[in-house]
Amino acid sequence: MAAPARRWGCSCEERWQHADGRWGGGGRPLPGLSGGRAGLQVPPQRGAGGVPEGGARRLPGPHPPAQHRPLGGSRLKRKPMLLLQTVGREILLHLIDHLVTNYGRDPVITRLLNNTRIHIMPTMNPDGFEATVVPDCYYSRGRYNKNGEDLNRNFPDAFENNNNLIQPETQAVINWIKNETFVLSANLHGGALVASYTFDNGNSVTGTSNGYSRSPDDDVFIHLAKTYSFNHASMYKGTGCDSKQTFPDGITNGYSWYQLEGGMQDYNYVWGQCFEITLELSCCKYPPAEQLEKFWRDNKVALVEYIKQVHLGVKGQVTDKNGNPIPNAIVEAKGRPHICPYRTNEHGEYFLLLLPGKYVINATVPGFKSMLKTVDIPDNTANFSALKQDFSFPEVSVKPRPASCPRTPLYQELERSSAAVKPTLHILVLVIVTISILK
Repeated sequence: MAAPARRWGCSCEERWQHADGRWGGGGRPLPGLSGGRAGLQVPPQRGAGGVPEGGARRLPGPHPPAQHRPLGGSRLKRKPMLLLQTVGREILLHLIDHLVTNYGRDPVITRLLNNTRIHIMPTMNPDGFEATVVPDCYYSRGRYNKNGEDLNRNFPDAFENNNNLIQPETQAVINWIKNETFVLSANLHGGALVASYTFDNGNSVTGTSNGYSRSPDDDVFIHLAKTYSFNHASMYKGTGCDSKQTFPDGITNGYSWYQLEGGMQDYNYVWGQCFEITLELSCCKYPPAEQLEKFWRDNKVALVEYIKQVHLGVKGQVTDKNGNPIPNAIVEAKGRPHICPYRTNEHGEYFLLLLPGKYVINATVPGFKSMLKTVDIPDNTANFSALKQDFSFPEVSVKPRPASCPRTPLYQELERSSAAVKPTLHILVLVIVTISILK
C-alpha cells in the first residue's frame, strides 16, 4: 500500500526515518552544496545488526547487506542509483517506503533487495527545491542552485568544452560516482512525459547528421527506455504534453529531442561506466500536492521493473595467477568500444549491460595480452542475476596501470583525429555503431 502524499517542502529525512527504523541503515549527506543544505543519498540496505535506536521492529527473514560483498566472498551485486527533482523527489520517497515496507512480504521486492544494492538520492538541488512555489507549471524557479546554475548543464561534456564552473553539488555527485560501481541509473525530471536516453550531445562520430546521436549501446538504451515507458500508466502512448510533439512508444534519443551540453546522463555513461536515462514524469513541474499520490501510482511498477534491468547482461571478476583481483583491467563486448574503456573496479569486478544474445567479451590487462570468451547471454532479469563469466590471467601477477581517460571532450578529439589523420577510422566507428543496434 502506498504511503499517503505529503505536503510539498517536507524534508526527505522525514520519510527516511521510517526506512531507517526498519533497516538500521542510514542516509548520508553529500557534502559541499552551494546553499549549505545536504543532498541526502539513501542506500536502503540493512545495517550491521542490533536493534535500531528507538527499538523499531526489524523485518523477519534474510536481509540485504549494508555494504558491497566482493565476488570472492559471495556474489556480484549490481548497483543502480536513482536521482530526482520536483515530482520525482516525492515519487522516490514513496519508493523507499514501498521497498522497506514490502521487504520480507513481497517475494519480488525481497529478491530484488537481496540481490541488488540500490542507492537513492532524493535531492541533488535542495536550494532549487526550496525556491519552488506550488502549484507552478510554467516557471522554473527551482531549476537553478543558489549560484544560479543549472546542474544538468554542469557536468564535463564528451563532445565540447563545458566552460561552466563545476558546482559543489555537481562535484559531490561526480565523487559519488567515482567511489561506487554503479551499473544503472535514472535521473527523474519534470516538465514533459517521456523517457530520454543518451547521447544528449554529439558530433559526426555519433551520427548527428541524421538528427540522432547514437551510442555504442543504443539497443540497450532503447530497451531501458521502453521498459520504463511500457510499464508506466500512460508514458507508452507517446502523446507527451504537447499535441504538436509526440514520442513514439514514449521514448526519445536526447539529441533528437534537443541538444544539451554538460548533461548528467552522458557523463555517467562515458566516465561513470553507468547506463543512465532521464525520466520526464510530469507535464507540470510543480503540481498541486493532491496530485502526488497519482504520480506515485503511475510510476510504481515502472520503477521496480526498471531497477530489475540492472541484472541484464554479463558480470564477472578478473584475477591473476594467484587468484587475486586485477583492478583497471579493460572488459568490453567486441563491437561495442567505449571511448572511455570500461574497467574493473578495485575487486576486479566488471558489469556489462547487454541484451540477450551471443557476444565476444574481450578482457585486457594493460601491458599483457587480451583474452576473448564467447558468451550466450540469457534474459536473467527475472532471476535477479546476470550471466557470470570470469577471466583468469595466469601469467599476470602485477596490478596494471589505470586506463587513461581524462575529463576532456573525448569525442571531439576522436572526430578531429578521424578527419585529419585517420580517414578510415571515422567510417569504421560509424559502421560499428550502426551494427550494434541491429543485433
